[in-house]
Amino acid sequence: MGKKRYIFPKRVFDIVFSSIIIITVLSWLIPLIALIIFFETGEKTFFTQKRIGKNGEPFNIYKFKSMRGESPVNDPLLSKEEIARITKFGHFLRKYRIDEFPQFFNVLKGEMSIVGPRPERQLFLNGILAFIPKYKEIQKLKPGITSIGQVKYGYADNLDQMLKRARYDLIYLDNLSLFTDFKVILSTIIVVLEGKGR
Repeated sequence: MGKKRYIFPKRVFDIVFSSIIIITVLSWLIPLIALIIFFETGEKTFFTQKRIGKNGEPFNIYKFKSMRGESPVNDPLLSKEEIARITKFGHFLRKYRIDEFPQFFNVLKGEMSIVGPRPERQLFLNGILAFIPKYKEIQKLKPGITSIGQVKYGYADNLDQMLKRARYDLIYLDNLSLFTDFKVILSTIIVVLEGKGR
């Protein structure tokens, strides 16, 4: 399928699928999770972070808050100190990747897609490009909630891990099609049900 013929139906699918999830799942899940987070930590429900999207445009990615306190501005690495801030409920959210669900709002806004390369922070994106120049082509696509890299490798906490995941996402760039997207979505559902998140 040509790129233009692929992009339009992909966007239609993104809008329909994210709308269904927001209406049927997030409409009741957000209040429930908000209550649990409040009773556990007394903190807000959502966590936002600046990520780099299509054509290098920055946007704020949404997640359910899984840590106490605020992340250090100048330390994007998930260090041992950062891991210690993850709450008990936060571990559950991450294990089943429920913390990612608010990104369906990013999809509806047009900042992300259901399937696409993982959106990175600028610091890590610069590091990836230094080692894998071809990765710049990834920025022609909208980042996704899930990707081949997420399914095959999972979460990444440092540049070395991100480089390994990035190489998987380059496979996606060479195989753009709705069929590939559906395969990635199916694989993601299996990962989620098996609790193979972090």
